[in-house]
Amino acid sequence: MKSMWIAFVAIFVVAYGADRALDYTGFSAQEVTSGPSVRLD
Repeated sequence: MKSMWIAFVAIFVVAYGADRALDYTGFSAQEVTSGPSVRLD
């Protein structure tokens, strides 16, 4: 049970760190999925 909680905390720390790092570098999923060449027919 203790190792499961440690794994959950580790997953949270990695996810939060990745989110902050990607935000710091300017990556935005919204900008990637909506470009000027998107057709809305």
